[in-house]
Amino acid sequence: MRPDPAIVLDVSRLISRLGGGPATGIDRVEAEWLAHLQDRPHLLLCRVRRGQLLLPPRAGAAILRWLGGALDDLPPPDLLDRLRGRRTLPARAEAALRRMALVRAGRQGRGLGRAAQAHLGPAAYVNVGHANLLPGLLANLRPLRRAVLIHDTIPLDHPEFTRAGQAEKFRARFTAALEQAELILTVSAATRADVLRWRGRLGLPGRAAIIAAPIGTRLAAPDPAGLPADLDLSRPFFVTLGTIEPRKNHALLLDAWQMQARPPQLFIIGRRGWENREVFARLDRLPPGGPVRELRDLDDGAVAALIGRSHGLLMPSRAEGFGLPLTEAAGRGVPVMASPLPAAREMLGDYATWLSPDAPADWAAEVARLAGAPARRLPPLPVPDWQGHFRLCYAGLCHTLRDLTVAAM
Repeated sequence: MRPDPAIVLDVSRLISRLGGGPATGIDRVEAEWLAHLQDRPHLLLCRVRRGQLLLPPRAGAAILRWLGGALDDLPPPDLLDRLRGRRTLPARAEAALRRMALVRAGRQGRGLGRAAQAHLGPAAYVNVGHANLLPGLLANLRPLRRAVLIHDTIPLDHPEFTRAGQAEKFRARFTAALEQAELILTVSAATRADVLRWRGRLGLPGRAAIIAAPIGTRLAAPDPAGLPADLDLSRPFFVTLGTIEPRKNHALLLDAWQMQARPPQLFIIGRRGWENREVFARLDRLPPGGPVRELRDLDDGAVAALIGRSHGLLMPSRAEGFGLPLTEAAGRGVPVMASPLPAAREMLGDYATWLSPDAPADWAAEVARLAGAPARRLPPLPVPDWQGHFRLCYAGLCHTLRDLTVAAM
């Protein structure tokens, strides 16, 4: 049996997101990979303000401490950052990482692939964060094998759901990955189908293997200590979880709640995103003490406590590549109401109640039905775990290595 290859993990997204609020799904995937590699042969790659850094394993242990809130060992930003007024946590982290770097390179990372191979031997570069996907960098990472995880193709399918200019940036990153990488991983079979569709539509080469490797679901231990003291959990309540952005379709839930004469409570968990002024205005007009409440910056234990005691998780999204809140609820036996998106149906099958994202009256009726009885619990649904994800990823990497070895003979 071939041993798993050594990994050069790109942590650019995690560093850029330090201090940016609760972790998104993509943040969590990159953090899981970083934690997984702590007892395996690896190096790290990080884009910083003035180039790229190749980092030793001890940098990963430091990053995990920072993610956990232990920031005492972070130095002040470098002089140039201070002169420019950049005093953020990412700037401080970059200063610390520069001091640890094995190799510093320019933005295109010239020579980084051979430098990494000199430290690790045959290895694979893995990017799971949709960041730092530069054509020149990916080319300069040879002779490493290059694997890129694609979470979704939403910026291509629904540019109206992204920030201005993000669709074009994503298209450039997507193109670089499909043109340069030996292996494309996806978080679901549904996203794999989307990648194949866009590969054909954009006329990109078909050299890379494309493998679905569903990401794992980590069920945090419930801890109500992080909940607001005035939150009333004695009355029926439902939760929706995720960044408040257009594709999450919070407007439907607000409409559904307005249709009910005596609505239960709705807790909207997540930070505010972008391009969603109308929904933000509606949230700002919510009356104090009303049935709908917006909750920001809850930790994982507090979120788990709410999901576990709720009458159900609501997810009327218009687009998803995976949908971690779905498996977080289903893995606890909590009822789920969701839009029948391909990725959602792939993960939950017949577990969920599937409702149209354009039918608020149907959502209102189902919410009223569930709220009229004690909180229901179902047999927990077996959900993907992280070991299964890593097993599929390493199998793909080993298969790619075999193909490259045969091609070189």
